[in-house]
Amino acid sequence: MKSCLHRLGCFALLSLTLWAYTGLVHAAPDAAKSTPVFSIKQVEPGWQHSLPREAEAATQAYLDRLPPETVARSNAYFEGGYWLQLWNFLLGLVVAGLMLRGRASARVRDWAHRVGRKAFARDAIYGAVYMLAVWGLTLPLTIYQSFVREHAYGMATQTLGPWFGEQLIGLAVSMLLGGVVIATLYAVIRRAGERWWLWGTLTATGLLALMLLLGPVLIEPLFNTYKPVENGAIRTAVLTMAHANSVPADNIYEFDASRQTTRVSANVAGLFGSAAVRLNDNLLRRSSEAEIRAVMGHELGHYVLNHVLKSLAEITLLLLAGFLFTQWAMNKVLARHGGRWGLGGVSDVASLPLLVALLSVFMFLGTPLINSMSRSAEMEADYFGLNLAREPHGMSEVLLKLAEYRKPDPGPLEEIIFFDHPSARTRILAAMRWREAMGTP
Repeated sequence: MKSCLHRLGCFALLSLTLWAYTGLVHAAPDAAKSTPVFSIKQVEPGWQHSLPREAEAATQAYLDRLPPETVARSNAYFEGGYWLQLWNFLLGLVVAGLMLRGRASARVRDWAHRVGRKAFARDAIYGAVYMLAVWGLTLPLTIYQSFVREHAYGMATQTLGPWFGEQLIGLAVSMLLGGVVIATLYAVIRRAGERWWLWGTLTATGLLALMLLLGPVLIEPLFNTYKPVENGAIRTAVLTMAHANSVPADNIYEFDASRQTTRVSANVAGLFGSAAVRLNDNLLRRSSEAEIRAVMGHELGHYVLNHVLKSLAEITLLLLAGFLFTQWAMNKVLARHGGRWGLGGVSDVASLPLLVALLSVFMFLGTPLINSMSRSAEMEADYFGLNLAREPHGMSEVLLKLAEYRKPDPGPLEEIIFFDHPSARTRILAAMRWREAMGTP
């Protein structure tokens, strides 16, 4: 009976996956045709100098350059993401339930023990299998969310083959690193005993810091090519701003994000004294020098203001609270269901699906707080960038471009709950207030 149910579940998963594959081939082009193309009303040179001095009026003038069909497209895309957050959360709980039901997780642990024998090897093998199982069980939603939907809104540039190839690369990386991370975490949990929540928090934070340090060097180049920016004027302008603020960067790099998406983006990656200033080719192609200066002033602000370290501190406190909640909840759940699921307690690696599910509940409920912390850092970087680049119009022009994938004018409560960056209205208003206060054109 169990074997029959297992085959039926696998068949259902395979059918859903194939449905997603075939659906994207036939439905995505039609959806793309029915979705308005993103556009911004063009203005005459010097239009910015004719704007009202009053910040609210100038902000509205900028937002009025987004045609109604563009705003409707942006709203539909971003608001659909609210539901996707819920579906991803619920699917994660379903995956945890499937892995715990029928002692499936315990059987994987036992098999891993026979293969690896020692505890660390066993847990690493279990972790790799866990990452594979999660990837496979969530694949249909991933296909819809990251491929079908992105194509329908005209933001994806990859065909199915290259896209799926990158998914497989990501899977290989997650299995390798996930196995090591999970084995390390459970080695600490076993050694820490009842205080595993404290030492687990410190371990998780340390591993995250290591990933921030090594990710730009070892992982991100697997998906994109990074090369020095050839445009001399842009390179000089950005490096001048960086050196003026003691950012230890000797070059500025371009990466070929247009292989995957139409979105504009940039970042300053680095930790513990290292820094790499990077912007994607979409930003270079679609933006003026003033806009690029504004964007990179913002990104340099993240580095100069130590937002990476501050975020790590905030994440540490969140994880501490999350692990405390998880310890309380796991003790109750394991006392009632642990024997039926074949779990040996919190320190048993087979209980990982339960730990992840309970921690995800805590983080899901904490989404408004997490987003608020992120928005605060982004506004700080905006103000830094305005004072550094002195390009309020450049920043506002770029923020109109970001409406391609972020709702430009949400309600106040909506922005608090769902936005990890301030909205276009909030950020353009800040730029126009800076312009008004500084008396610039």
